[in-house]
Amino acid sequence: MLNIAYCSDKYQYTMGKSFYDSGMKDKHAVFNLFYRKAPENNNWAVVSGIDEVLEMVGNLGNMNPEFFERFLPGEEYKDYRGYLSTMKFTGNIYAMREGEIVFPNQPIIIVEGPLIEAQVLETPMLCIMNHQMAVATKASRVCRATNRPVSEFGSRRAHGPWAAVYGAKAAIIAGCASTSNILTGTTTGYGSTGTMAHSYVTSFGCSVAGEYNAFDTYIKTHMGEPLVLLIDTYDTLRCGILNAIKAFKDNNIDNSYEGGYGIRLDSGDLAYLSAECRAMLDRHGLSACRIYATNSLDEYLITDLERQGACIDCYGVGDAIATSKANPCFGNVYKLVEIDGQAVLKRSEDKIKLINPGFQITYRIMVNDPSKGEIFKVDVTCLRGDELSKKIENGEEFTVCDEFDRYKYKTFEAGEYQAFTLQKKVIENGVNIAPTYTLAEKKAFCHDALMHFSPSERRLINPHYYKVDISDDLYNLKMSIINRLVKEIKDFKL
Repeated sequence: MLNIAYCSDKYQYTMGKSFYDSGMKDKHAVFNLFYRKAPENNNWAVVSGIDEVLEMVGNLGNMNPEFFERFLPGEEYKDYRGYLSTMKFTGNIYAMREGEIVFPNQPIIIVEGPLIEAQVLETPMLCIMNHQMAVATKASRVCRATNRPVSEFGSRRAHGPWAAVYGAKAAIIAGCASTSNILTGTTTGYGSTGTMAHSYVTSFGCSVAGEYNAFDTYIKTHMGEPLVLLIDTYDTLRCGILNAIKAFKDNNIDNSYEGGYGIRLDSGDLAYLSAECRAMLDRHGLSACRIYATNSLDEYLITDLERQGACIDCYGVGDAIATSKANPCFGNVYKLVEIDGQAVLKRSEDKIKLINPGFQITYRIMVNDPSKGEIFKVDVTCLRGDELSKKIENGEEFTVCDEFDRYKYKTFEAGEYQAFTLQKKVIENGVNIAPTYTLAEKKAFCHDALMHFSPSERRLINPHYYKVDISDDLYNLKMSIINRLVKEIKDFKL
């Protein structure tokens, strides 16, 4: 298997050569991984990929000098290659938990350590996080379009085997009830689901009788398991549903069958066909027979099917989730925010690319609302140990102001709120200290977090924007750096 710690860009290592030769390699650096704008007008994204990042970091320094010679040839690189072959990450990493809900500009991962060690993590870390967060965030949207289960089965459309396996994991964290991917199922202990394809039906001969034989054989060879028959190979209403009903009855499958049984629709007018099939199944006493629907579904189509009153019990979604089809490229970035205790930032011609400097921490504030229960009210990112951070840590009264409109503010009284830090230390002095969670626990955590946001903040279209701010000290630090830079640039001459 490839060592994904080196799924990197060459410039990470050309920069590293400069750090190595100039004596900068051990400067104390802090990098933040974050995103600037959520896809599809979302207000937030779902965190996934942290476990794979920790695995990747642990694999750094496991290649011999000959590997590095393939892309860093020459005698001038010899000492540097030797250094890289044994260079492990020795710093600290703080990260949000998988399944967490994260908003723009909040640090999802904070890397603190020697400059060269932290720098070379950028590309593989972004590769992992951008893929999984794109899939997880899309899966959350699809699952929020319905109260019915959504199954992920997009492996054949995923951008390679690695993407299929970890994309399925991300989809389950964000709300999918199941996946068809057997590697995801076996490696996570979550299991996988699946029944039949059209080729199974046609393998029994291209005829109505062959369709019945396919159904009958499947039932007989999978007795005691879930039995879901694909009924649209030839004609859904004129033979498919009829053959399914006959096969179920001939094998004594009825509402008492404990394994669960159903039919799947994969083409046509799903709202109309599901209603017609439901009526026919009910007339034959098969009211417990579930109806599964597939066919290039996404959150918008599912929402419309729900609006039309479709009689669908479970949705199967493939490429819309597996490739995050509507927005396949997630926008996480990895930026240096502090070097040897000095805060730094990237100032750009594009205002959206301006970053928050300094070593940060994010607090989520929860209050007990008499009518809504415990709800999240605001997230605020502070400099570690700044004035606001200390007040929150001590449970004191504090006020947060909108970064872009300082006249908008909210005060929280002492004793009337709870505060949670979103970034936890997961690597300490190079050692992985992260707690382990099952896939089911990650999924439950994500669902629980979502339920603490208001319904208006969870809706798909025009969501109400949750309040996300930064501390006054962080705001003032950012503005002081910008103002100094503006002055220096104005006065700069050749």
